[in-house]
Amino acid sequence: MTIHSLNTKRASRSAESRVAAQDWRGIVSDLNAHGCAVMPSLLSAEECADIAGLYPHVEHFRSHVVMARHGFGKGEYRYFNYPLPDLIEGLRTALYPQLATVANDWNEKMGVALRYPADHAAFLKRCHDEGQTRPTPLLLQYGPGDFNCLHQDLYGALAFPLQVAILLSEPGEDFTGGEFVLTEQRPRMQSRAEVVPLKRGDAVVFAVHNRPVQGTKGYYRVNLRHGVSRLRSGRRHTVGIIFHDAK
Repeated sequence: MTIHSLNTKRASRSAESRVAAQDWRGIVSDLNAHGCAVMPSLLSAEECADIAGLYPHVEHFRSHVVMARHGFGKGEYRYFNYPLPDLIEGLRTALYPQLATVANDWNEKMGVALRYPADHAAFLKRCHDEGQTRPTPLLLQYGPGDFNCLHQDLYGALAFPLQVAILLSEPGEDFTGGEFVLTEQRPRMQSRAEVVPLKRGDAVVFAVHNRPVQGTKGYYRVNLRHGVSRLRSGRRHTVGIIFHDAK
């Protein structure tokens, strides 16, 4: 597959079929238990290489962020322009309905009145009505010594509570170190850390901000942040799929 074909409808497997083929019962169980879940082999090695290969082609992106300039860590990333590459747009659209069910369940358990529509286009309209019109899917690039500080990708008053990151590089071959890290801050307790092992093409879906946890007196809310540990060697690319747009 060429770089150009990322913007066409000719991918070998449709986004809808590959998303539907995932073990959603297991994914939902892991999200509820841990705040994150792995979707194995969501992209092929060829697709990973093609998406990573977009990074130097600035015409695909609306902005370029060097993390060290803002205290975000070390490394860099670029936000895609609309229209998104077809494969990324397709995955964003196909993943959203599955995750909206989880998001609505979480809000009910946390006593949050907001509910998310089943269709991603309808949710984006809500974002745009709030003045959040800039696309948020992004391509990240790390080199030796780079890392991403713990953070939350909110971008405005309206934020979808789950997001997805897909590893485009092969651990142990393309890079060492650079583990995906999730931390959970629990009320009146010490924080919990989760390190998620991924292979090239694997995706991790995780909580952006809050999630409910069952306690002895019902559900309570915990606060989450995510980041990437220090890269020891090589180069690491990741594509992030965020479902809300930015202010």
